[in-house]
Amino acid sequence: MLRPLVRPGAHLVVGLSGGLDSVTLLAILAQLAGPMGFSLHALHVDHGISPNASQWARFCEQLCASLGVPVQVEHARIGDRRALGLEGAARRARYAIFAREYGDFIILAHHRDDQAETLLLQLLRGAGPLGMAGMPVLRALPGSRARVVRPLLGVARSEIEAWAREHDLAWIEDESNDDLGLQRNFVRHRILPLLEQRFPAARATAARAAAHLAEAQELLSALAQIDLDALGREREIELAGLRRLDPARAKNALRHLCQSRAIPLPSMAQAEELHRQLVEAQDDRTVLVEIGGWQFRRFRGRLYIEPALPVVCAGFREDWTGENALPLLALGGVLRFKPEEGRGVSVNKLNRAGVTVRLRRGGERFQPDARRPRRTLKNLLQERGIPWWRRGRWPLLYCGEELVSVPGIGDDCAWQADRSEPGLIISWETLDQA
Repeated sequence: MLRPLVRPGAHLVVGLSGGLDSVTLLAILAQLAGPMGFSLHALHVDHGISPNASQWARFCEQLCASLGVPVQVEHARIGDRRALGLEGAARRARYAIFAREYGDFIILAHHRDDQAETLLLQLLRGAGPLGMAGMPVLRALPGSRARVVRPLLGVARSEIEAWAREHDLAWIEDESNDDLGLQRNFVRHRILPLLEQRFPAARATAARAAAHLAEAQELLSALAQIDLDALGREREIELAGLRRLDPARAKNALRHLCQSRAIPLPSMAQAEELHRQLVEAQDDRTVLVEIGGWQFRRFRGRLYIEPALPVVCAGFREDWTGENALPLLALGGVLRFKPEEGRGVSVNKLNRAGVTVRLRRGGERFQPDARRPRRTLKNLLQERGIPWWRRGRWPLLYCGEELVSVPGIGDDCAWQADRSEPGLIISWETLDQA
């Protein structure tokens, strides 16, 4: 299945654990690299969990040397294990390393038996079609231009082992594979062998069921995209249209929206609560639902989805020293300064005093239009339709003690550049937009 995807000149990165599956995959790709015209290197991730980790890394280095394939060893930093468990935390750390790799494809050695295990695990977790669709053969890798490919997903592990033995390959055995305290191992060593006593083709049929569910999920995703396109912009969904959808279809659209923005998918209970608050709560009620570090809010008939940010102190102050982009992580965005002659804030006037970014304290007045009187900043923000929770962390540009510019509102008329002098167009870009 590589031939339709991999063109001559492509660069492939193989995830090499040192186990049977990845060793076999690497050996096959090493044989194909010349005839198919792609370049190849291996990546071994040391999770620092096993006492034998350093031996595995040396084995991978020796294997790659014998195959003439470059290899690099990366050390993963496994974060909080309480929420994801050891397996989940290690997987997240591993994929974060994959996303940093320079390559066209990340090639992984998952096979048909892995797919069957995944289906059963997701079924026991109460997953929907998306979860039980299992691992796709091809998918995008968030944060990277590379795509993940699993060319062995239709091959049984017994076939992989037979090929490896026929070609006299050596591999390592991870002692954790026998740990029945890990859910996947329990399914692999206890559940599936028991099922196969009654259903000999259980692994193949489970993998086939996952493929059927993947097709069903594709249809659900296509329907969700049709609905989202009709509901408005991706970042601000019209709730009137969401109300017109039946609940199952509306929740399908919300799940797809989360998936498309790499937001953790809501559980069934979370999806029910989110849908209830969005479509049933009175228009004057504040709606805030938090899922996986993201906030879902309602404002003026629209749904807003933003990353949750820590509280920022009212005395926030950041100096601007002339850079084109000023990251303000505490405020959740980047302040940008685009030079443009005769427009924006006058550069000459900004040189009068130090320039700082601050937050509202209340009572600020501002005059972006010389034809209209000076008005309160509060009224200007409301008039522009900026949601109330954003106003408290909206960046304000000061020169000395004078308010010069409010991104999204305008520049004070006393500070605007003349036609013949250099100016700066100042804009505010939130991190999720960036």
